[in-house]
Amino acid sequence: MTMVSRIMGFLRDMVLARYFGADAGTDAFFVAFKIPNFMRRLFAEGAFSQAFVPVLSEYKTRREHEEVRELVNHVTGSLGVILIGITVVGVILAPIFIMIFAPGFIGDANKFDLASTMLRITFPYLLFISLTALAGGILNTYGHFGIPAFTPVLLNISLISAAIFLAPYMEKPVVALAWGVLIAGIAQLLFQIPYLIRIHMLPMPSLNRAHEGVVRIMKLMLPSIFGSSVAQINLLVDTLIASFLASGSVSWLYYSDRLVEFPLGVFGIALATVILPSLSNRHAEHDPHQFSRTLDWAMRWVLIIGVPSTIALFMMAAPMIITLFQYGEFDRDAVDKTTLSLMAYSLGLLGFIMVKVLAPGFFARQDTRTPVRIGVIAMVSNMVLNMLFVVPMTIYGYDAPHAGLALATSCAAIINASLLFHTLQKHGLYKPESGWIRLFIQVAAASAMMVISLSWWMADHSEWMTWDMKFRAWNLVLLIMLGAITYTSALILFGARPWRWKMPRSE
Repeated sequence: MTMVSRIMGFLRDMVLARYFGADAGTDAFFVAFKIPNFMRRLFAEGAFSQAFVPVLSEYKTRREHEEVRELVNHVTGSLGVILIGITVVGVILAPIFIMIFAPGFIGDANKFDLASTMLRITFPYLLFISLTALAGGILNTYGHFGIPAFTPVLLNISLISAAIFLAPYMEKPVVALAWGVLIAGIAQLLFQIPYLIRIHMLPMPSLNRAHEGVVRIMKLMLPSIFGSSVAQINLLVDTLIASFLASGSVSWLYYSDRLVEFPLGVFGIALATVILPSLSNRHAEHDPHQFSRTLDWAMRWVLIIGVPSTIALFMMAAPMIITLFQYGEFDRDAVDKTTLSLMAYSLGLLGFIMVKVLAPGFFARQDTRTPVRIGVIAMVSNMVLNMLFVVPMTIYGYDAPHAGLALATSCAAIINASLLFHTLQKHGLYKPESGWIRLFIQVAAASAMMVISLSWWMADHSEWMTWDMKFRAWNLVLLIMLGAITYTSALILFGARPWRWKMPRSE
């Protein structure tokens, strides 16, 4: 279901690029969408989910069904009141939020007003999507994973429909996307209600903040909010700085980030999801050897998948951008600018994946302070590097200073991953097994073969721009298959047998 959602996300971005391109209007929309999305990731999918699901699971295991329903009802009521308050404030003070999150828009009255108008429409999305996250947490706790995982597809469908069918009737077509976000929030919540009814867990909101379970969830949320905010603040800092750069900068960063998110989401997050329960069990069993072996198993997969993904994403940046986005309003300049930021982001892909895999090594031991402390260091590093990269690029008239933001983010991810790795080793939690040097050589040699094959097959970027959509897509698929087959074949030829690796079990 996650893969389906990611593919639909690509289709959505292709439609947005084709109909709206990358200009002041799309910059305004992406900021108006990013603000409630930031709060969603902070509260709904971040701190709230991390606090709510463990408490709900405990109630489900140890309490009667009516007590579980009572907890859900009180949590829904408390969360709903807080969200309604935040939503009302957000709608009323939308211009102030734009000033805070995109101060570069202040000098452009049209862009500022447009962003403020769209934020008033998109802000209620926070209310609906947070309640959707609550519903998803309930369904996951009761063993229903497919529905919550499929739900984001509705956002993509809503935005695609708004762009194609609603935009032509709007005075300012891009505002249709804001309405698409709001409609998606309502649709995602309604979609999960029948499944909650089926398991007899549809919440009936009531307010009792003194309820023992509600109090526990609130206490657990406080440190989680701080931890979840680190990565989100980095993204917002990038948006803030980009708002001062040329129109289109926010959009170029958005489109390139979406392409990096695909391998990160499908592989990095999936791998992290797989190893967290295993690491937690090894820690509970006081089995440090198997704990370390599990991390080692995951890190080998990071190397074997992350290295070729990084190289291929860097080499194929332009063909991917051209094939997916260069239609209609998305012109050649947008292709060049987005390609540069994608290449910069791709350099940090290995770091992004490592962070996802190494952080569970701390979470499994119920240590949230260490990854947060390291995350703060990475966040500060990102801010400093933003200044070091972007300011000189702007002063000396470099054509794409936004790429400096992407490069700083990549460097910060590498710093984050390195510190997590070093700390795990320092405390004896991770001791690499034998065979790493051989694996490094095998991956390097196989990657070199892949680079040669891609260089031989890949046409010049200007030639890609002359092809129609079908021919571009066909060539991109062939290019990806060529790279994958060459890399895998070379890896096997050089003696690697990753399919024989099994996740370590208890001894």
